[in-house]
Amino acid sequence: NIELEQTLEHLKATQQQLIQQEKLASLGQLTAGIAHELQNPLNFVTNFSLISVELVEEVLATKDESERTEIGTSIKQNLEKINHHSKRAGGIVKGMLEHTRSGKGEKALTNINQLCDKLIDLSFQTVKANNQGFHCEVIKKFDESLPQANVIPQEISRVVLNLLNN
Repeated sequence: NIELEQTLEHLKATQQQLIQQEKLASLGQLTAGIAHELQNPLNFVTNFSLISVELVEEVLATKDESERTEIGTSIKQNLEKINHHSKRAGGIVKGMLEHTRSGKGEKALTNINQLCDKLIDLSFQTVKANNQGFHCEVIKKFDESLPQANVIPQEISRVVLNLLNN
């Protein structure tokens, strides 16, 4: 009987280790997706800022007023693009923080459409980052009349991500 109990305890410990390993693997895939999703707007920021540095050098070197105006307009447009993509990256981070915020399993009124929309994008980027050459067309159709649901957002997110990733 003692041997059976020890075997059962060993089995439970092994099961917990497997669950933990699965969670870590899932976290690794999720991290790769987030990194990939952040890399896109950061690439835009880097490229537009480098181009703007070159344009500033040009504007400092030229005496032609119409050329200075044209270059100034290009710099302004680049700065607007940098601002846009910086905000996009910030939105991604904010969304991830909201998604991972450690609630104590508390229910909250949640817009399921918005939640699923973000998770679909995240799942797509995760799969794309982990599978070279992956391509698919994502078609989203949400029922706009769906009311907010009183759920634990982190738990619903975990379920939806698992469904999408499988």
